[in-house]
Amino acid sequence: MPSLADRLRFLVSPRFRAEHPLVPVVRMSGAIGVSTGLRQGLSFQGVASALEKAFTAPGAKAVALLVNSPGGSPTQSHLIHRRIRLLAEEKKLPVYAFCEDAAASGGYMIACAADEIFADDNSIVGSIGVVSGGFGFHELIGRWGVERRLYTTGENKAILDPFKPEDPNDVARLRTIQERIFAGFKDLVRARRGDKLDLTQEAELFSGAFWAGADAQALGLVDGIGEIRTVMRGKLGEKVRLRLVQPPRPGLVQQLLRRGPAQEAPLGGGIGGLLGGGGLVDPREALAALEERALWARLGL
Repeated sequence: MPSLADRLRFLVSPRFRAEHPLVPVVRMSGAIGVSTGLRQGLSFQGVASALEKAFTAPGAKAVALLVNSPGGSPTQSHLIHRRIRLLAEEKKLPVYAFCEDAAASGGYMIACAADEIFADDNSIVGSIGVVSGGFGFHELIGRWGVERRLYTTGENKAILDPFKPEDPNDVARLRTIQERIFAGFKDLVRARRGDKLDLTQEAELFSGAFWAGADAQALGLVDGIGEIRTVMRGKLGEKVRLRLVQPPRPGLVQQLLRRGPAQEAPLGGGIGGLLGGGGLVDPREALAALEERALWARLGL
């Protein structure tokens, strides 16, 4: 005959029932370090509290990451990766990453914080490399009779200025920084993926190329093809509970402050009024949106 505790078990919320393993889920979505107006990009500051909640959730048996990012800031990517690893080691919890549309460049660096990585057949994975870009406007402003005036202290303060002709010494300095970051990225992937990688294809793996799910699996970049519900049920049983951990949302005042001080539109409106800080389109938001769009476009998405 069942005990009184067993008969009253239905009154206890499922979240507190030991027989239902809990897996907190943290979503890592968007371009890393790129903010578009009121929408924050994926950053260490934005996900730190959600990661803390996930790894300290009572009864958690593992933590799952939903990764959907084309990459972005290498610093923010590495900060997120490192925090995941520190929490995983401290709390002794396995971590599983699930790639959605893309886990590329910095997005793949974050996925590498997991003990196992899974992807969809159509996920874009890889793009292990470093990219920097810009524009050269010196001929354009010369054609329009615009004089560039720039005052600095320090001979290297204005390197890579888009309104000056490109200086080979500036490019060489940038290349040195890129190579240092790239070497660290490759070391991280080797350390986390270990003998899972097909090192006979090492040159291709670290060429900046990217692959769809099954090809990424063949190269050892991911462990399998599957989605979160099926995979976690296979690992922890049919009664596994997946709970999405939401980061705290900024209040209205914080969102307004994030946009910066409003600027008055010129009298008479027109294009200047539309593009001014107090107009219909914030140029900072437009540029950030273009930057994010370019990151996705590099992957054909």
